[in-house]
Amino acid sequence: MWRHPAAKPFLGLLLAWPACWLLWAAFHDQLGPNPAEALIRQSGDWTLRALCVALAVTPLRVITGQALLMRFRRMLGVNVFVYAALHMLCYAWLDMGLDLEDIARDIAKRPFIMVGFLALVILSALAATSFNKAVRWLGAQRWQALHRSVYAVAALAVLHFYWMRAGKNNQTEVWIYGAILATLLGWRLWHRWHKRSFT
Repeated sequence: MWRHPAAKPFLGLLLAWPACWLLWAAFHDQLGPNPAEALIRQSGDWTLRALCVALAVTPLRVITGQALLMRFRRMLGVNVFVYAALHMLCYAWLDMGLDLEDIARDIAKRPFIMVGFLALVILSALAATSFNKAVRWLGAQRWQALHRSVYAVAALAVLHFYWMRAGKNNQTEVWIYGAILATLLGWRLWHRWHKRSFT
């Protein structure tokens, strides 16, 4: 299944589906009484989901022995950046009217937006260096060190979500995403330590 020529195009369509649905729902007034807020929140939710899926690739590959899963890791990683950028665009356009000065002041004033913006900056660096030539330009070790900053992205994303929900007394989803990401990152750290201990 993983070798099939249609696997990547099918995955691409699957990854694009939430964004297409949000666009359709926005144009057909299906996002409730506050569509701008719904777009901002739902694009953020899909960013977290995409991050969980991307970070699950390596554990699944090791556990199942399906090395071909790694074919999709780059696409899934770039997908996280795309949804994070969409989340930022919805905020900048629908909430701030694309006023750069207001956006800069808002980022500096509100910590939860600052950490979300920092996560996007890191994701931008990861997306910009996701192609094969970047590995040769940076060198394998520096490239790997840079891409380990996805751990920081996961922490910042959960912190962003936590602070955003802090005043609403509804942290259930925050803890769910936090537990999933902590498990995935914890597995990676354990697996790396385990490999070093037996080599």
